[in-house]
Amino acid sequence: MADHPICPCGSTSPLTACCGPYLAGASAPTPEALMRSRYTAFALGDARYLEQTWHPGTRPEHVELEPGLRWTGLEIVAADGGDKRGTVEFRAHWTAGRTRGVLHERSRFVRQSGRWWYLDGVIDPQVTTAR
Repeated sequence: MADHPICPCGSTSPLTACCGPYLAGASAPTPEALMRSRYTAFALGDARYLEQTWHPGTRPEHVELEPGLRWTGLEIVAADGGDKRGTVEFRAHWTAGRTRGVLHERSRFVRQSGRWWYLDGVIDPQVTTAR
């Protein structure tokens, strides 16, 4: 199975059959699929993909990845996607050295020009933790 690693997004599918095609340029069909692929991009250190899937109206000039931060698991809490707008609430687990934490966010997505874009997210500081 070393030739087909499991996708970091939490599915049990190989990366090549899950988020891999999106990272290679295919359009994600739903806000949840885009969210999962963006998590995978964080886990793999693919800042280019994060920039390419962030809506141009809300995207920062550069996406900086935190050195030493390792994403270790994703939980989808809720996902809702209509024709033009969607939301995904998730918990993303991470480690940095001996510190472990959870990022809890509710992300917003919009469908424009035939594809889904990440707009922004609201982080829940009461659930987002480091220990």
